[in-house]
Amino acid sequence: MSTAAPSPAAQDRRWSVAEHLEDVLATVRPLEPIELQLLDAQGCVLVEDVTVAVSLPPFDNSSMDGYAVRVADVAGASEEFPAALEVVGDVAAGQQAGLLHVGPGQAARIMTGAPLPPGAEAVVPVEWTDGGLGAGPVGSMRAYSVAPEGAFGQVRVYRPAEARAHVRAQGSDVRAGDRALSAGTVVGPPQIALLAAIGRATVRVRPRPRVVVVSTGSELVQPGEELADGQIYDSNSFALTAAARDAGAIAYRVGAVSDDAETLRSTIEDQLVRADLLVTTGGVSVGAYDVVKEALSSVGDEDEAGSGVDFRTLAMQPGKPQGFGTVGPDHIPLLALPGNPVSSYVSFELFVRPAIRALMGLPDVHRPTTRAKLTADKPLTSPAGRRQFLRATAGDGTVSPVGGSGSHLVAALAHADALIVVPEDVERVEPGTEVEVVLLG
Repeated sequence: MSTAAPSPAAQDRRWSVAEHLEDVLATVRPLEPIELQLLDAQGCVLVEDVTVAVSLPPFDNSSMDGYAVRVADVAGASEEFPAALEVVGDVAAGQQAGLLHVGPGQAARIMTGAPLPPGAEAVVPVEWTDGGLGAGPVGSMRAYSVAPEGAFGQVRVYRPAEARAHVRAQGSDVRAGDRALSAGTVVGPPQIALLAAIGRATVRVRPRPRVVVVSTGSELVQPGEELADGQIYDSNSFALTAAARDAGAIAYRVGAVSDDAETLRSTIEDQLVRADLLVTTGGVSVGAYDVVKEALSSVGDEDEAGSGVDFRTLAMQPGKPQGFGTVGPDHIPLLALPGNPVSSYVSFELFVRPAIRALMGLPDVHRPTTRAKLTADKPLTSPAGRRQFLRATAGDGTVSPVGGSGSHLVAALAHADALIVVPEDVERVEPGTEVEVVLLG
């Protein structure tokens, strides 16, 4: 990675949350579309409308196991006076419709999904018949392998049927030429089912972004290992990798990097080959060992204005120190987040998640917001000039804070499903006040 002069102006000013997010989204561009097999396209976003080539269902078929009949032949049928019909054969799923013809006084034994044979106008469920056994109503149809003779002989029908009863009409789901799915749709299991049903083997989508998460700090130890004095477990990289996957990305977690600028630069260079977005956590404040700031504040392309990483002070709590820019020859976006767990997670929700959704090409990149009445034992306080985001639980038009405002309180974060937003010009929020809420679940 080459070097470029840092941007003092970016460091001297205080950025608002909206300004920082706007800068991020102005830099991030949707990934180029590719053609993928259906299962590989899961979680991706369609870039074009998909038109139905084959109607669903492609032919009139039975929605029940029973008998295909003419309406006139079962009119007035009852248990006392059943309609006796000649069974001319079986129609199974996958069989061509024209192999049998149902004439006057006839019926064809038909299976669910099988094509309605010519001449038939309706299907009577097997439960409305004697199943060809002559011993009153039956509960099910005997398998052909057990009783092949059931496909012929006589069947008694105990109830009448209206025209098209228990018949799925051709094109009743979707018709050829209809729009099956619109551009911008996220491809999930139901969408894959529809695409397969209409015969599509591939679709054109924007791929899921590849996000690499790197945590920094010589004090960090991997979960499962023994802690020495002064050490803590690395939770941020796990939380952010999981959050990136939840946002729709393919996420890779890199083990914690020690507080050495050259090691971090080397790690980031190694990760560029598999990254559409890089996220670091820790080392962005003003301490003597804030390695991310040291390693990346002068990284950039000296031939291109605006490249490199700027480190900023934001008017927010938690998450005041932030970094953003691009690195490497392909100008991969990099977001440098604070190291405190709550600061890191809140920053992800506000800035990284929208960036991931923008890479996917989604029109709406933000978490949903709502208004709710504050339920609390005492007023909330907030520092003047900063937008505060407080962990909370929301429901039934109310919202309650969870835990304190400390950016290290990760236990409370595990119980939160929302963030209370306190604007920059508000220093005190009384219980019962209506507040803005970001919904995380």
